[in-house]
Amino acid sequence: MNKISKKYGLWFGVAALAGCTSVADMVGYDTAALNEGAERNYTQVVQKARSQNALDVSSPTAQRVHRVFSRLVPYANRANRTGIPFNWQMNVIRSNELNAWAMPGGKMAVYTGMVERLQLTDDEIAAVIGHEMTHALLEHSKKAIGGQVLTGLGGSILAGAVGLDGNLVGVGTDLLATKPFSRHQESEADAGGVRLMAQAGYNPQAAISVWEKMNRAQGGSQVAVLSTHPANNTRIEAIRRMLPEVMPVYHQNKR
Repeated sequence: MNKISKKYGLWFGVAALAGCTSVADMVGYDTAALNEGAERNYTQVVQKARSQNALDVSSPTAQRVHRVFSRLVPYANRANRTGIPFNWQMNVIRSNELNAWAMPGGKMAVYTGMVERLQLTDDEIAAVIGHEMTHALLEHSKKAIGGQVLTGLGGSILAGAVGLDGNLVGVGTDLLATKPFSRHQESEADAGGVRLMAQAGYNPQAAISVWEKMNRAQGGSQVAVLSTHPANNTRIEAIRRMLPEVMPVYHQNKR
């Protein structure tokens, strides 16, 4: 019997009254454990990319991603309320996929296809990275694990990540739920990412243009990814409503 299955019966009565994050803590997937597991998985992902000559460390695209990432990190650190400092890391992977992701503890990747196919500006790259940073800061993977326990799902749950295309990413990951992040969590990541980019001096309006470009890349499809991701037009309207709040922050910090 696996770790979660053993503890599930013991903690069921308490779990039913607790939030998903607390449930994950109860069954041994606290923040420190998840971050450590993610770091191990991330090392494997990076090593695999390197062995396939897919790790991009020097192209203009990689340089731009790392420059934007480095500018966002101090603000992400200020926003960290998990009680555990993150060791933020970014790697750029040479792939045609429109994707980017973050594992617990701040282990991140951006695929070159995301930047090059969509011809992202630096502000738009900041919107993508800020979105993924927020997933990690709000511990959405941890909440997904707690939700699985509450709904009776077992399995070997290790640190995972969900990218912008809704696919689960990570070596050794076995998340049984097919919908790891809810629409609410995606909306939270959009909002947090917009705030981070404004604080770092990137124009929040670029978060709108990212999803407009995603619309065009998807042929105008408005089907929500995995039925959990808000449709792109829904995200655009939500971000547009945030602009009066975040544009003054951007103007104060723009470089």
